[in-house]
Amino acid sequence: MQFGSDQPEAVSAAELPVAGPQDTLSATFALCGGGNRSDCVVDGDTFWLAGEKYRVLDINTPETSTPRCDREYELGQAATRRFIELLNAGPFRLESGAEETDRYGRKLRRVMRGQQSLGDVLVAEGLAENWQGFRRDWC
Repeated sequence: MQFGSDQPEAVSAAELPVAGPQDTLSATFALCGGGNRSDCVVDGDTFWLAGEKYRVLDINTPETSTPRCDREYELGQAATRRFIELLNAGPFRLESGAEETDRYGRKLRRVMRGQQSLGDVLVAEGLAENWQGFRRDWC
């Protein structure tokens, strides 16, 4: 999934994270819609699991609800689809960081499978950036 010459090459399937014994969470995720607020993905860095809303720690993905341009919307849609695929690819675990929640009340967690962050996979594929304390201009 390369979207421009400034984007890194996609991670091959052989490099995708493999679950370890500590990965005990799993669900069947779909795109959130309507009243569905359990086991669904809002966008590339926000999801619901068992009725709790989570924000992926340490990454930022393009916006889908308030994009600044068509390119940001398209990248945001791609990040959302890919995040659904990654979550559905096997068991995972959630790791806490320094802060428990963000200003919107979402639980901040790193999503891990084996020894790799699923957020890092999105970054490597050019669908996210490492969080820098502010929203990037994806346009």
